[in-house]
Amino acid sequence: MLRHPAFQGYARLLLPWDDRSYDEGMRLSEIGSLLPYHSHVEPGVVVDGMNRIVDDVRSSKQVFYAFYTEEEQRRDPTKRHTGLFFFRGKPGAPFAVVSPGGGFAYVGSVHEGFPYAAAISDAGYNAFVLKYRAGLGGSAATEDLAAALSFIMRSADTLNVDRRSYSLWGSSAGARMAAAIGSHGAARFGGDDVAKPAAVIMAYTGHSESAKSEPPTFVVVGEKDGIAPPSVMERRVAALRAAGTPVEFRRYPNVGHGFGPGIGTSADGWLGEAVRFWARFVAAERK
Repeated sequence: MLRHPAFQGYARLLLPWDDRSYDEGMRLSEIGSLLPYHSHVEPGVVVDGMNRIVDDVRSSKQVFYAFYTEEEQRRDPTKRHTGLFFFRGKPGAPFAVVSPGGGFAYVGSVHEGFPYAAAISDAGYNAFVLKYRAGLGGSAATEDLAAALSFIMRSADTLNVDRRSYSLWGSSAGARMAAAIGSHGAARFGGDDVAKPAAVIMAYTGHSESAKSEPPTFVVVGEKDGIAPPSVMERRVAALRAAGTPVEFRRYPNVGHGFGPGIGTSADGWLGEAVRFWARFVAAERK
């Protein structure tokens, strides 16, 4: 995979860890060993996500976008570990930005980035998977999300995406980032002054902070999550509902942390529900 011609120039950004050497003889069936905070990593789902990128590249579609300029990367070399992977939906449709998790230590795009984006794209929407800086904590990662969102907004005409009614998706650490932007806006984290998202999709996170005005929020968690206990998410859901925010909450039995698409678990199918939740507010904003 690291030497596949379709991934030339950004192959390492597909994988979780920054500045880590990989065993190039490792089979993709073992990729779950690179994701210690995740569960139910399905190699077939991982391969499908990779093949989607390969197919788009072979169709002469640009998949990878750097959202920091060369000058910004020279001033701060850690920003070379960032980028956006674009999974196209219908031209001119709204977009989602997906921030995978990994405890801010790594970025689990192969499990809860590319599979999410493929599902969103298959539903007709555009989707971007964010590779943010790992190992530098939540502030740097959220700044990367703000910068990426600002880049998409500035480039929307070239990318052929609708600036209106976008959504932010995040899992675990990524959900903290998505929720922070949803609460306070991109400008709070160094980005442009853009509208808040039409919806925030949050999976299994310990994030509890909220603002007076929050976007509609879809929340999922496993009842056996020992990293982000359901009770924490339930308290935030209660606070949002008390403030009048539309919320849907799903608590799945016999599932722990980091289940991603949830294939083969009680959470299987949640991605489709989340897309339909977002679609309600896309439609509402167009009335």
